[in-house]
Order: sequence, then C-alpha cells, then structure tokens
Amino acid sequence: MSFSLLPLGDKLQRVLAQKGYQQPTAIQAEAIPAILSGQDIMASAQTGTGKTAAFTLPLLQRLLDKSAEEPLANRQPLANRQPTALILVPTRELAVQVNANVSQYAANTDIASVVIYGGVSIDAQATKLAAACDIVVATPGRLLDHLRRGSLNLSSIDYLVFDEADRMLDMGFMDEISAILKQLPAKRQTLLFSATFSTAIYDLSKKLLNKPVRIEVDKANSAADSVEQIVYAVDSDRKTDLICHLINKYDWHQVLIFSRKKQTADNIALKMLATGIETKAFHGDLGQGAREQVLNDFKLGKIKALVATDVAARGLDIVELKYVVNYEIPFIAEDYIHRIGRTGRAGSVGKAVTLYSEDDALLLEEVETVLDKRLAPQWLPGFEPDLTKSEPVSRKNSKSAERQRAKKRALGGSKRRR
Repeated sequence: MSFSLLPLGDKLQRVLAQKGYQQPTAIQAEAIPAILSGQDIMASAQTGTGKTAAFTLPLLQRLLDKSAEEPLANRQPLANRQPTALILVPTRELAVQVNANVSQYAANTDIASVVIYGGVSIDAQATKLAAACDIVVATPGRLLDHLRRGSLNLSSIDYLVFDEADRMLDMGFMDEISAILKQLPAKRQTLLFSATFSTAIYDLSKKLLNKPVRIEVDKANSAADSVEQIVYAVDSDRKTDLICHLINKYDWHQVLIFSRKKQTADNIALKMLATGIETKAFHGDLGQGAREQVLNDFKLGKIKALVATDVAARGLDIVELKYVVNYEIPFIAEDYIHRIGRTGRAGSVGKAVTLYSEDDALLLEEVETVLDKRLAPQWLPGFEPDLTKSEPVSRKNSKSAERQRAKKRALGGSKRRR
C-alpha cells in the first residue's frame, strides 16, 4: 500500500512526499483509517515502527476537516483558538520529539502546537499557550501545573492521545492522569498507543476507551527481528572493561549504554572517559539545557558513548543508532524492549548487547518470559567470568523476594512529577 492511498488530504500528502514517505508501516496502515473514522483506538506495535505518525497524521486530518466544515463566519482567529487535541507522554524527551513531528507534518497548515514539560520556565510556556494553540503535547505533571495556574483550559478537547501509556503508569502518573481526566469533556475520541501492554494498561483502557478498535500488528511485547540480541556473561567488576573492549576492537560509534541508577551512569561515564572514549552520562539529575546539549552532541557524533538511565528508553530517536548495551538488566522486563528498541528502527539493523552476571538470573528470566525467547549467555574470550568466586543463583530461590523489594524501590524512585 502507498501513503497516497490513505484517506489523507493534499496538505498532508505533500508533506509526506517531501519527506520521502512512500509506504506506511503496518501500524500506520491500520491505525490511520480507524482514527479517521472517529473510533477509539487501543494500539500496540514495536518501537521504531512509526507510532507517532500513526496517530499524528489522522489527528491533523481530523482537525483540518473540522475547520473546513465550520462556517467561515464562526471560525476563530488563530490567536483566540482553544486547544482541541491533547497528547500525553511520559518524558520530556518524548514530548519534544512528538511536538517536533507534529510541527513537521503540519507544515502546510495553520495548525499550531505547543509542548509543555518540566525543567524549564512555566511562564514562557504560558505565554505560548495564550498566543495560539490547537494541539498540546505535555507531560502529566507540568500539564497539571498549567491547569492549576489557569494558563490552560481543557474544556474544548475533542481528541486525547496517550503515547507510551505503559511508561506513564510505570512512572507513577496514575494520580495525575485521574486529575487530568476530570477536566476533560466526557465526549471525545481517545487513542491509546504503546509498545507494550500489561494488565494495568488493560485496566486503564476500560476507564478511558469507548468500544475501542484493538490494533496489534506485532506479537505483544516483542522486539524487532532486525535487532541482534547477545548476552555476555561477565563478572560485575569487568563490565566497563568489556564495553570499552567492544567499542575499541570493532570501532563502534554512537553506543547507547543503559544503567539502572544515575550514580552508576556517572561512574561508568567517568571510567570510560579515562580510557580515552568520549563518553557522557544522561539522566534526570541533569538540567533540561544540559540534557538537550548532551543528546544533540550524541546525535551529531561528538560523543561516542552515552550512558543513560531508563529516561532515555523512550523518546530517543536516532535513526542511525546501531548499538545498545544493557550494562544492567532493568527491573521491569518490558523496559528491556524499549531499551533495545532505540536501535533497529524503521527496519534498519541493530545490535543489543546485555552484560550478565550471576545475580541477574531472575531478571533475565523475566525478560525471556516477556520476549518468549531464550537469551543464552555466552562467554567473550578474555572476559570469562570467574566461577570460583561467583555465587550460583537458582532462578526460583529466596532471592526472588529480595529482587521484588528492589524492584519496588526502583519504581518508587522513578516517579517524575514534571
């Protein structure tokens, strides 16, 4: 199927042609007509398959159609229009990325969008909201700040989009979501998109959606076939050495490394920098300006390696990124899918390397359960684990309770209100 066969108007088709879009992805081919028909949507697809365009393009078309149907005498000047579409996302980086896509696709229209998130001036955002706004892209915490200040009114919202809904729940945003829903019109079209679905997401969908169309173009919670997944067994104290070895031996560039904690990310970055590999850390303790600068340098290739917490597992879109390294396996198995989904995007090939030590046995088992795939650890010559000092861990022993407590602590610490 060609994009030209989808029911999108000339203004959007010209943008797609200019961007070189020819064939829609599976999620786009199924979601776009369903959204244009006015139905609520519950959709899942692998990361990197074009979910943003799948909801942005039909959303823009619906706004264009609504404007064309309205009598000319009743149309509000741009400066006086209230937002009619709200896109909720879990992180600042994803908010910026989604808003950039909205702006690109709306280039041939007068549709205006505003992005709001924490870490920057709320007054500057309020000024933009007052000037003109059809679409708001927001993180839940900062959106509530504007609602409480009175700088934003949601009474005119006809379209509500949840992007990466599972991550919003993982980050503890359910209270904020409930507060936001109370200020939205009951009659609206709601679209729920995510790469993974959990029981909590299904429970949320029952509250949000009205007879939704269920779209699942890939097996639930699956990773792209274009990503090669490798697990290396290695002692914990040699993980950084192994990463440096791989980067130097195979001349890897733009390597995204994931750790669970901010301090660990800082420590890894310092050790790698000491070996001569240009590396920086990326996590929530950095100011917004610093985060944007680090990401920009990484995208431009000024930084060879970026060590990040799971704040970068969503919303980081670097088309040519070929290498992802899990320094530590995440506590939430679904986050593994989002991490490795930073590579192998849009059908390109990628490599995902996971560094495994014996105390990771239970976490690896959960990842395998989610993937429905065996990830057998292998040894890299020169970095074989020292079996004389390791403590074998049964996958069903008492450490399960200990890991569950650690998981709860991690979830509690990941909640970001802004």
